[in-house]
Amino acid sequence: MQETIARHGGERVAAALQAHGVRFLFTLCGGHISPILAASKALGIRIVDVRDEATAVFAADAAARLTGNPGVAAVTAGPGLTNTITALKNAQLAQSPVVLLGGAAPTALQGRGALQDIDQRSLIAPHVKLVRRVRRVSGLAPALEEAFEVACEGVQGPVFIECPVDLLYDEASIRKWYADASGKGSSIPDRLLRFYLNRHVEKMFAGSGEAVAPVAREVVRPEPSGSAVEAAALAGSGAGGSAAEARGARRKLSR
Repeated sequence: MQETIARHGGERVAAALQAHGVRFLFTLCGGHISPILAASKALGIRIVDVRDEATAVFAADAAARLTGNPGVAAVTAGPGLTNTITALKNAQLAQSPVVLLGGAAPTALQGRGALQDIDQRSLIAPHVKLVRRVRRVSGLAPALEEAFEVACEGVQGPVFIECPVDLLYDEASIRKWYADASGKGSSIPDRLLRFYLNRHVEKMFAGSGEAVAPVAREVVRPEPSGSAVEAAALAGSGAGGSAAEARGARRKLSR
């Protein structure tokens, strides 16, 4: 894949989805994730907008089972994410590879009462193989690469990537947003706040101007040994089944 420079984090996420062969992105549109949806649509990924976040994850689960490739859903922060728990647990128990992208409050405002801000890690961790909270724009594509790998390796299952809203828009817009939030006062507290927020934005966008070329990591899928298949066939034929019956069941399974 030819290297490109993404203009904002939403495009980085979309490029990673495209690199992994994602054809459908299931969602209930929300402001926290809209750059991902717009950029994905621009790359030809079909956006399937549903009426409930649980439906988006159920659909991603179904896509994974039908295609053998991870299904992907994107939901907005807070209550958008809480609505996915039933479907997410279903994917976990069914061992379905699902990649869930969740929006989040701005990084500098998390834990401070921002819109739809909750402790998403604690909520989601028991139901997924991996939780990644991205803190820099440059970390978005690597987080997606890891997510697809973990979802497919070993015992397959769902994974969650948290994408804060201030990592998804372009740098100029975010700098202006933080500048407006810090005010124009000349007092020492006001100046310290501006200094802090400016340093915060610098860290968020550090390295974001470098070329990005997301790639799908190779995953070696585990294959059962002959003895494991024979043991399963024997168990399936009943506790009193003979070795000959087990071998016959094994031949049927291998057809």
